[in-house]
Amino acid sequence: MNHALTHTPDHGASHGHHHEHAMDGQAEILDLDAEVLAEHTASITAWLPLHAPRHIVDLGCGTGAGTFALLDRFPDAHVTAVDASAEHLQRLRTKACTRGVEERVRTVQADLDEAAWPDLGSPDLVWASASMHHMAHPDRALRNVHDALAPGGLFAVVELAGHPRFLPENAPEDRPGLEERVHAAADRRQAEHMPHRGADWGPMLTAAGFTIEGERTIAVNLDGTRSEAIGRYATGVLQRIRSVIADRLSPEDLTALDQLLDTSGPHSILRRDDLTVRTERTVWAARRI
Repeated sequence: MNHALTHTPDHGASHGHHHEHAMDGQAEILDLDAEVLAEHTASITAWLPLHAPRHIVDLGCGTGAGTFALLDRFPDAHVTAVDASAEHLQRLRTKACTRGVEERVRTVQADLDEAAWPDLGSPDLVWASASMHHMAHPDRALRNVHDALAPGGLFAVVELAGHPRFLPENAPEDRPGLEERVHAAADRRQAEHMPHRGADWGPMLTAAGFTIEGERTIAVNLDGTRSEAIGRYATGVLQRIRSVIADRLSPEDLTALDQLLDTSGPHSILRRDDLTVRTERTVWAARRI
């Protein structure tokens, strides 16, 4: 895997031992991701065909976007939050203390690409948001989830369609279409390292023994003026993409991108009044019968 690109923030999680090599700024972006997409995450938890689970596992929990959304949705539940990153888990525990829910959260540091998974108990719900496509052996991971779930338990797989878009198609003025070219370069790079990104998880879930009870795609289209966090989110996302695709851009595009990312410059993303967050999230709800 390409370490830096696999952890750009369309992925709400990390799972591998390589993760610590790609940490700079990621936790902050995951926190912004959670803040910006909070309403959409809440709508997904509300849609899940599940009543009052008591034990939830958040696989590849990152800094806790899913963990806290699930604790909010299911007030009697406890969450086991699993991630490879000690820093992410510490950040999650700090948030749990701040929110007064530390007694409802247990953290487990684990590499989910290892053949032997930690003992996660017998959860009623397993939640995997933007983590499954990172797996080197997703079929094995799906079987591990199936075996861990309590009979009748639910597995929720949530994936983003790709990196979110932020700029109008005609932006910036001197290099219109820049963002699409940046994303195309990023998509080509990621396809080389993560063949399951953007996959249809339905057939793989069925093959692992699950029964698909629902699939839903949610369109995200947020006006950037609603929150100053959106500008910081856009900057962080594009900075991380730039760090791994700079050699694939023309000199003119690279210059234009750097002008957008120069937070003190006149062309900074933070100075634009036409930002949006545009992406799609798809969730599969799969039952262990």
